Amino acid sequence: MDCVVRWTGDGMSFTAESGSGHLVALDGSPDGGGRNLAPRPMEMVLIGTGGCTAYDVVLILKRGRHDVRSCDVALHAERATTDPKVFTSITQRFTVRGRNLDVAAVERAVALSHEKYCSATAMLAKTASIQVETVVEQI
Repeated sequence: MDCVVRWTGDGMSFTAESGSGHLVALDGSPDGGGRNLAPRPMEMVLIGTGGCTAYDVVLILKRGRHDVRSCDVALHAERATTDPKVFTSITQRFTVRGRNLDVAAVERAVALSHEKYCSATAMLAKTASIQVETVVEQI
């Protein structure tokens, strides 16, 4: 996996190009020289983790032929107060909606993501305690 991150030359704004050819903007907070025009790099780490685990959960449920209609993951992270300001605690709240969803199957999909498949969660678990909440809504 490759990417290139380039400083735009303006404040603390950067662009990143993924190896698959996609562009992402990054920026810093005003107190750090940025203009608050894009997510911070650590926000992108949290976003990536949410995307990684949500992807797993949806894929597992679809492969199990469950009628999943939506999957949201709300993440909250706490960071260390001293450098490096790693994540020390992360809460992931899954809300999975579908027709006739088996709660146990959804909980198993979330557990499999965390225990086996989600590389991002596995990396962050090296520094952060990770709590998971799962809500299943029938539609």
